[in-house]
Amino acid sequence: MTTADENARTRDEVDGSSELDAADYPRRRGTERRTAVESRKPRGWKLFLRDLVVIIVAAVIISFLIKTFLIRSFYIPSESMEQTLIVNDRVIVNELQPKMFGLQRGDVVVFKDPGGWLDGTPKTEQPTGIAGFFNEVLGVVGLTAPDSDDHLIKRVIGLPGDTVKCCNSLGQMTVNDVPIDEPYVQLPAGTKRVSADDFEVTVPKDAIWVMGDNRYNSKDSRYNQQNPGKGFVPYDDIVGRAFVISWPTSRWTWLDDYPLTFDGIPDRSASAKPLGG
Repeated sequence: MTTADENARTRDEVDGSSELDAADYPRRRGTERRTAVESRKPRGWKLFLRDLVVIIVAAVIISFLIKTFLIRSFYIPSESMEQTLIVNDRVIVNELQPKMFGLQRGDVVVFKDPGGWLDGTPKTEQPTGIAGFFNEVLGVVGLTAPDSDDHLIKRVIGLPGDTVKCCNSLGQMTVNDVPIDEPYVQLPAGTKRVSADDFEVTVPKDAIWVMGDNRYNSKDSRYNQQNPGKGFVPYDDIVGRAFVISWPTSRWTWLDDYPLTFDGIPDRSASAKPLGG
């Protein structure tokens, strides 16, 4: 065979191979596309279940962290803060106050029993069985408040160093000798005195003096002056500042701290002494 014949045969073989590749290309591309599509298909209920578990666990962890460090929910079990708060209202509490941000006179705060304040107070009946279990679980992540009965909610009247006195000739309280007009208080019909009892206290260091808005139906700092803490609430017992009514929706509103009521009161925190000092 001559060199020319060999070259011609080589060209025929190469051309034939190219023709076969060209004919097979669409089929191979189709197979590749099907493989890519199949690789993107969901892998069934196991994948869905895995993703669901991850989402739930992440939500629980985030909710727990929020409850621990940022905000919590509490319900109102008594009438002591009417008409600002009524029974079964739910409030959201900012836990950054007073841990990171200071309190102001007029703030509504939630705090743990400083000692003896809740003695003899009936507990709210809690759900049992399955409902009780879910109530406890939701409580862990801050969506319910099964421990609301172990806490109290009142309004801050005196800060460390303040002298709170009641009552003047007009039935008003004074803070550092400044009379305060309290538009939020609920008093019995025909009553002008904002407290049935006279008192004068100076708030110690790292504590506050609190009173309920329903002044004649609140076991607050006045009522607990005979306890070891003398009616003062230590900062360590404060959970945080309630800032909004979240439930029921018909009651939704921001909680006012009435800055004008306490405007002009001099700061005496520098003179605050430890309790008993």
